[in-house]
Amino acid sequence: MIEQQVTQGVDVETVLIDSGSTDGTVEIAQAHGARVTTITKAEFSFGRSLNRGCDFSTGDFLVLISGHCVPVDEHWLQNLCQPLIDGTVDYTYGRQIGDDDSNYSERRIFAKYFPEASNVPQEGFFCNNANSAVTRTAWEKFQFDEELTGLEDMELAKRMVATGLKVGYVADATVFHHHQESWRQVRRRFEREALALRQIMPEVQLSRLDVVRFFAASVWGDMRSARRNGIRTTSLMDMIRYRWNQFSGSYKGNHEHKVLSQSAKERFFYPQVTKEADQDEWLKPVRRTSPYESQQSKG
Repeated sequence: MIEQQVTQGVDVETVLIDSGSTDGTVEIAQAHGARVTTITKAEFSFGRSLNRGCDFSTGDFLVLISGHCVPVDEHWLQNLCQPLIDGTVDYTYGRQIGDDDSNYSERRIFAKYFPEASNVPQEGFFCNNANSAVTRTAWEKFQFDEELTGLEDMELAKRMVATGLKVGYVADATVFHHHQESWRQVRRRFEREALALRQIMPEVQLSRLDVVRFFAASVWGDMRSARRNGIRTTSLMDMIRYRWNQFSGSYKGNHEHKVLSQSAKERFFYPQVTKEADQDEWLKPVRRTSPYESQQSKG
């Protein structure tokens, strides 16, 4: 899909950072012209991997996309980079959506944090590196924290915003985000992000009461939304399992902190979405178009 991107006066270089894959990833990437660099599993952290890839690359704009993500169309790259090219902001992140293979609870989390309307520049420092771009100048000045267990994007954005630089959300730069995880992996993902959030916002705390309340409210919201939108691709039990692992993992990684205001807790932990987002048409079953199908339709 990166090969299919339509750009205006911008050359594209693709870099892969490999941490010891054994599934043919490197060979596939090289067959498509990607430059490959490595990081050992012993060295790996999200921030260190990103810094190594950015340093290995040569571009003026550093586009970061997770191995879990696939652009939905050929305009993703230009849309994501345009605010950087225009000088409007220094760091952008794009929309993430799921499809029928995604747990519906996770799709509702996407709806909360990645709405259908852009916000360039935005207030605050929320950002997500699964689908983002930053100027090389900004990266060279700040770089990613290599010790965090996650949320290195928010930590970098926080430091940038503190010095007057700007972050923007680009809804037209959309990717499918697929997590093929076990329940244990889901729990650990939320745990490590909560551990990182402790360092970024040390006042944040999630109590046992919060876990029970947010868990019950989110499962109820998932059920109600699924019924309203005719969703049958995720069972009730899988929604319950997802939410339980989300909040139990978050609690484990976060519970040792001072008490946070209720509004701040809800912003970072409560998976509530707006009424408009709850009714987004893409919350209904989405059929993913493969690169092959895209080429066929163009032909």
